[in-house]
Amino acid sequence: MTIDATPSESLSVLDRLRRLDPPERAAALSRLPPERARELFEQLEAPLQEDVLAFLRDDQVDRLLEDLDPDDRVRLLETLPEIVAKALLARLSPRERRLTHKLLAFPEESAGRIMSPEYLPLRPWLGVDEALALIRQEGHRAGTVHLLPVLDHEDRLVGLVPLDALVLADPEETVGEVMRTQVPSVGPETDQERVAGLIQAEDLLALPVVDDSGRLLGLITVDDAMDVVREEEAEDFARAGASEPLDRPYFSIGLLRLTRARLLWLLLLGLAGALTVNVLSAFESLLEQAISLSLFIPLLIGIGGNSGAQSATTVIRAMAVREIDQAHPIRVIFRETGVGLLLGSAVAAIAYLPVVLLFGPALAATVSLTLVAICTLATLVGSGMPLLARRLGIDPAVVSAPVVTTLVDASGLVVYFSIARALMGL
Repeated sequence: MTIDATPSESLSVLDRLRRLDPPERAAALSRLPPERARELFEQLEAPLQEDVLAFLRDDQVDRLLEDLDPDDRVRLLETLPEIVAKALLARLSPRERRLTHKLLAFPEESAGRIMSPEYLPLRPWLGVDEALALIRQEGHRAGTVHLLPVLDHEDRLVGLVPLDALVLADPEETVGEVMRTQVPSVGPETDQERVAGLIQAEDLLALPVVDDSGRLLGLITVDDAMDVVREEEAEDFARAGASEPLDRPYFSIGLLRLTRARLLWLLLLGLAGALTVNVLSAFESLLEQAISLSLFIPLLIGIGGNSGAQSATTVIRAMAVREIDQAHPIRVIFRETGVGLLLGSAVAAIAYLPVVLLFGPALAATVSLTLVAICTLATLVGSGMPLLARRLGIDPAVVSAPVVTTLVDASGLVVYFSIARALMGL
């Protein structure tokens, strides 16, 4: 199968490349010019890159790895067995090996792992014309020239200058007169997700990574930050649907692996759902005395579960985009609980009239009060669990909507039967 295409067709080429079996994918890349093969290989997910390497000759593997940007190379090496990664590292040129080791020295999922250590430093005393000449001469070696760091005599970051600002500046000006001095920066051990959020919030083309002395270590470009955002969104989306995130495109995953990604969650939710069965069993005698109570169980657990899921989804999303910080968990819980109380009251008011007409005031009051209580409880659980998870260092998406719904189902039934026993004299 041929995958030749123009740059404007690169997305469709990548899609077709991803759907090929590993041997065919490797063969297709081998038929392309080296630069085109590198461009496509660089855009593949790391597990697919690993598959390709297994079907290439050693010289082809060495060329691909050598041409990768250091941060992309690190992303690939992280997926390989340690012994294979070390062997491939040893075959790199001294310069590329040094840059790769520099990134690998930082913790996984840190800013240091995704920064580009290849940058073109400017000096504040350079004239604009001198800076532009330097960019033309050395810019091809840098990870980006759209935003350039400005360093002092000791390589400390003193500012950033956009390329367009240099191009439009008066030739008589210096870089120091054109640069921006108020620029955000992060340390190399900063969490990648926080870095991506900062780049989004500040609308940056690149974010400097500096050491404790303010010396520049590298730049994180916006495309690398967006890769982090996509990975985090994929994880959160999968876990919100009670599944493990997939590290490969859909069509490149076998049925057994797709099944395994979902089976554990289904088993866990099944065990949690056993709580509901136990609650129903415990109140069996109550149901025998008032069969009409059972008619409203689907309605109550459905509304309660949905209320909890809405709250959990809202809070997890707000946490992901930094709208909620760790300083205000009680405020968030009170706010969501208030919403639950209002939701429950509104639904209870609507439900009361038809229930009282069909089943009488005792059951109508039971159902209405339960709706108020269960919606309030559901939003309390739905908002509290993600906040607690983050406090414990757990991904909030793990306590996703299906988990909250399952827990609210069981606790909501306890509330329902307790209210029924009190109001209906059972």
